[in-house]
Amino acid sequence: MIGKNIFEIRKRKGLTLTELADRAGIAKSYLSNIERSVNKNPSINVVEKIAKVLDIDVRILLNSSMEQDQIQLDEEWVDFARELKESGVEKDQFEEYKTLLEFIKWKNRNDENQ
Repeated sequence: MIGKNIFEIRKRKGLTLTELADRAGIAKSYLSNIERSVNKNPSINVVEKIAKVLDIDVRILLNSSMEQDQIQLDEEWVDFARELKESGVEKDQFEEYKTLLEFIKWKNRNDENQ
């Protein structure tokens, strides 16, 4: 399961096997074995290195497939925030978006109560 999680997150982040292995300081063949579940029990040290490069919490890599939908949703939000930043939206501008989101949440709550 951990190998599948690493593979899916690595792909979503746009990293190649070589890039992840190099950045994590582990052998490409070892990472490949983990992703293909040849090695199903990598050390926590290796998992921590991979998680750091992927910029995620170690627990995400250790989660079961039942929680993958939530993880993917969280990753989508992170990707969205990165896209905002890359498009030139500054933090002070983001506050304006947060105000808009708060208004939308308020409106949705009021609509539900009517």
